[in-house]
Amino acid sequence: MPAIVGNVKIINISSGGVVQFGDTLVISPQTATKTFAGSGSFNTGDFPVTNSGLSTTLTIDPAVVDSSVTKGGTLA
Repeated sequence: MPAIVGNVKIINISSGGVVQFGDTLVISPQTATKTFAGSGSFNTGDFPVTNSGLSTTLTIDPAVVDSSVTKGGTLA
């Protein structure tokens, strides 16, 4: 079903990023990464305001596999 898209502002798309306008059935990422960041990180917008006190980021992750990325039905 078609949709009306309003204003769009794209600053940066990484090499593994996907931007889709219009109808689609499947969007499949080609890469998967894990990123750790503390409080107040990754804020988006033109004028972000962040008020953070003490913050810690737990980077210990016991999971061996979080997300698998496949290409053409085979594990990449």
